[in-house]
Amino acid sequence: MKLNSAQLERTLGQFEAQAIPDDHPVIPQLNDLFGEHTFFLDRNGLNIVEPAEAAAGAAAQSAKVVNLANWSDDDSTGLELHEPETNCLPDVGSN
Repeated sequence: MKLNSAQLERTLGQFEAQAIPDDHPVIPQLNDLFGEHTFFLDRNGLNIVEPAEAAAGAAAQSAKVVNLANWSDDDSTGLELHEPETNCLPDVGSN
């Protein structure tokens, strides 16, 4: 899920991470591996945000954080891919 600026701001208010800027040299490689997303780095590693199943009548869009890779060392300099793991965010706003 590619987040707009309002969704990004709301997401970062609920999820302690840093967004990787779209102009970062690693973004084309990440897009090739995982598709078009807003990518985040946190204390656990590399993450994306995906839409969650909306509850009937819900006004806000909920989402889930999907961790794609964990840090492979204590210095957070390398990533190790693994099966995606998810955590829910209550509200990222609508498109």
